[in-house]
Amino acid sequence: MANIDLSSYNLSELKGLQHDIEKEIKSRQQGDLAKARQQILSIAQEAGLSVDELLATGTKKSNKGKGQKVKAQYQNPADDAQTWSGRGRQPKWIAEAIAGGKTLADFRI
Repeated sequence: MANIDLSSYNLSELKGLQHDIEKEIKSRQQGDLAKARQQILSIAQEAGLSVDELLATGTKKSNKGKGQKVKAQYQNPADDAQTWSGRGRQPKWIAEAIAGGKTLADFRI
């Protein structure tokens, strides 16, 4: 990239230059997007497919397993209400107990 000495420009000239640069960037992004769309349409037409068919993954994802609660595997012996499934970040009570010398197996339900 060429180094341009901007020190000779006054503030209004720099702002004008900034505006022109932003305008050019936007124009080039739109041009790249239009070119990509045209390439996708061309590929779809050559394959005899619609764009939706071309971009389809072929398999539908199911929601199986999403949003379902996982059974707790660990429980705080000092407070039966505190449980942990074993997924995600360890609760503070487990981390503190492990730091104190206990093992994770000590908390298994």
